[in-house]
Amino acid sequence: MRFLFLLAASVLSFPSGAQGQIRAVIPPHTPAANVALGPPGIDAGDYVYVSGQGPFRLDGSTPTTFADQVRQALDNVNSVVRAADLTMAHVVYVQVYLRNMNQYLELNHVFADYFPEGPPARAVLGVARLPQEEEVQINAVAVRDLQGKQPVSEPNTPSTKGYCSGMLTYDRLFVSTMPGSDPSTGAVPEDPAAQVNLALDRMNSVLQAAGLTMGHMVFVNPYLTSEVPLRIMNQHYARRFEFGNTPARATMEVSSLPQGGHIAYTGVAVRDLTRRHAIRPKNMPPSPTASPCVFAGDTLYCSAKSGFLPGPNGGVYAATTTDQTRQTMRNLLDNLEEADLSFDQVVSATIYLDDLSDSPLFAKVYRKYFTGILPAQTTLQQIPSVERKPDAEGHYPDLEQMSLIAVGARGRLNPHPVP
Repeated sequence: MRFLFLLAASVLSFPSGAQGQIRAVIPPHTPAANVALGPPGIDAGDYVYVSGQGPFRLDGSTPTTFADQVRQALDNVNSVVRAADLTMAHVVYVQVYLRNMNQYLELNHVFADYFPEGPPARAVLGVARLPQEEEVQINAVAVRDLQGKQPVSEPNTPSTKGYCSGMLTYDRLFVSTMPGSDPSTGAVPEDPAAQVNLALDRMNSVLQAAGLTMGHMVFVNPYLTSEVPLRIMNQHYARRFEFGNTPARATMEVSSLPQGGHIAYTGVAVRDLTRRHAIRPKNMPPSPTASPCVFAGDTLYCSAKSGFLPGPNGGVYAATTTDQTRQTMRNLLDNLEEADLSFDQVVSATIYLDDLSDSPLFAKVYRKYFTGILPAQTTLQQIPSVERKPDAEGHYPDLEQMSLIAVGARGRLNPHPVP
């Protein structure tokens, strides 16, 4: 019944202004297991969001070699894109999750073969676990209108095949992961602060090549390993943005990054600054490092939220994934409501779990907040599980986090602008 419901949902829609209708995208013969937490894709009108795709054939089997697994995952992305009446030429951004970063060079060879021309921007990160213990998972964003689509190269760096440093669309720039390494030699300095600044400099250089600035960013994923202290990262990151008007952000510690890196930034910028508006609920003070949400035209990019209770004595006080998820959804709803949106206008969700075995517990709470079509969804466990004990003040570690993308109507872009 669940599968039949989602098939029916693919023809249901909700108004979203100029973006058109939000509808589920489900390729023919999609197994029911593939829509357990959401459809394979969401067509939001101007953009199509593809859920994380593993290397599984329709019969549930996987290819033997890693290279063929990557091809199969890309084929699965392709099937979703085609079900939305697009082609892989419309794909402008992908995120690749690898269990074994030693396979990075092989990944690059497959991408070069798969995208001989016009490859997308790309983020790659190493994770501890993926939902079905696969070695690779890939999600994607595709633009419907190819007008304005143009790759952007990072200046003074060797050319790459299979991906570009940045991809422009008619209204946005998608930036690939920019690592904290020397752009000409690939050398990674020992000093964490130097790595952070190199990564930020490289992201800025891609923006400048596209005629934009750091102020155009609407969402940033800082990915860092345990080698880079969060305090150091935040200290240098905050200097690059206007206080209280920073991009939305999902900062994640990961198991590994390509080519021995320890910090990398990826994200999205809006081309027209008049279409960029930050959103902040009244119970959240201005931050030097992240805005709760930022509009890029009709699209709202929201920072990752956890089960953190806001306020002067804030913290994560819930001990279980179930209870933390309830608070996370409440925190996300505060952001959506401040933008006059709801969960039914969410088109993409990225879910980070401390233990993927908790997926059913998370899903049971998560589903209750949606009355219509579930969003495209990617779930992963980026690092090994932590010890689930409170600290001296009764604060528990984050057992789940989630970032969202929602689509609203034009004319309601900034009901409560951040001063």
